[in-house]
Amino acid sequence: MSKYHFSIIIEQDSDGFFVSCPELQGCYSQGESYEEALLNIKDAIKLHLQDRLENKEGVSMAQSVSLSTVEVAV
Repeated sequence: MSKYHFSIIIEQDSDGFFVSCPELQGCYSQGESYEEALLNIKDAIKLHLQDRLENKEGVSMAQSVSLSTVEVAV
């Protein structure tokens, strides 16, 4: 069994938490709590990887993902 590490982005809104994995296009999930969103994205990533490996597509890992903030005056 191989282990992989991926970056995720978790955002909160009035409906709960939305989470995505920028390194795996189209891989996202949600949850009512932070913890639920985290568990759900792990499941989504696992299913995404299993599908890629079964189709012999391979898994490419991003070297680095940076998350930053910017200030914008309006």
